[in-house]
Amino acid sequence: MIVEPARAKLNLALHVRARRDDGYHELETLFVFCRDGDEIRLDPKGAPGLTIEGPEGTALEAGDDNLVARAEAMFRERVAAVPAAAIALVKRLPVASGIGGGSADAAATLRALARAHGVAADDARLMQCAVDLGSDVPACLWSCPALGRGRGEALEPLAGVPPLPVLLVNPRVGVSTPQVFARWDGVDRGGIAEGDPIAAAKAGRNDLEPPARAIAPVIDAALDLLAAQPGVILSRMSGSGATCFALFADQGTRDAASRAVAQARPGWWRLETELS
Repeated sequence: MIVEPARAKLNLALHVRARRDDGYHELETLFVFCRDGDEIRLDPKGAPGLTIEGPEGTALEAGDDNLVARAEAMFRERVAAVPAAAIALVKRLPVASGIGGGSADAAATLRALARAHGVAADDARLMQCAVDLGSDVPACLWSCPALGRGRGEALEPLAGVPPLPVLLVNPRVGVSTPQVFARWDGVDRGGIAEGDPIAAAKAGRNDLEPPARAIAPVIDAALDLLAAQPGVILSRMSGSGATCFALFADQGTRDAASRAVAQARPGWWRLETELS
């Protein structure tokens, strides 16, 4: 059995620069990853097929369209003609929530298959599979801090991100990424600053916040609640939403904020974790 983490992705900043002729958008984004997330369990000798478990698993179907199944099929077609495996997805992250759940699951599947069949982690075919699976999958394949450009797939390693405590909050609404991008106002407000990534993130923004908030106004409540907590270094929506996050200097203030959110909004999803 091979167990591969599928860590939650955060966009510390996400600047949309232009609409592209291919239907995508030109982006600049600061990718970071959390210690916790989903999990892929792969048994190369088990009965072939995908099963889904975990507290957030009921929102997904284990069909051929699932990103995990697509990642396995692509690996077998393009990287190594290996037998189909038994794959279990342990789903802990909310679906359609802006923290790369499906993308991280697909990337973890590629990494697990590579480990199982002796394919180097930096094999260019894995990255090409990731690019073709989705815009966030290449960053999730790396699962380390990176500056993303293009549609997010042109990556540069990002140094200097400390392992800060972070609180993730989702108000239990799913937001459609295409709908959020479609509502972007088309204004290029400039790129991400160079230098210290936390300082650059604080000086930056998420250009998808206004359209996401228009679609799901409860995001306003999540952002306001996080911003009001003592000790917050940065609070922002991740990706196209609706998950929001807050960075803290220490675990104590993060844990106190989590308790406050739980008391104010007991039905919301929360994750206490750290940047990895």
